[in-house]
Amino acid sequence: MANHKSAIKRHKQSLKHAARNRAARTRVKNAVKAVRAAITGNDKEQASSALTVAASVLAKAAGKGAMHWKKAARKLSRLSRAVNAIDAQ
Repeated sequence: MANHKSAIKRHKQSLKHAARNRAARTRVKNAVKAVRAAITGNDKEQASSALTVAASVLAKAAGKGAMHWKKAARKLSRLSRAVNAIDAQ
């Protein structure tokens, strides 16, 4: 455990940041899951609206550093391709 006053403060901050990042990543997972569920149900309208929400959530998580921006872009790209593929079926 930290002994110096500054180290104790940094530890408290790291716990807060970790909790904030965990919450942001959970929001990302839930948003992506909603898009995937709409894709499996072949519901183009619902998938498109869920994709819009997921794009916002991914951008916020990447902007705050909870996840890497390239990972967020990759997830969004793959989800977009999957939603666009609904029409092709």
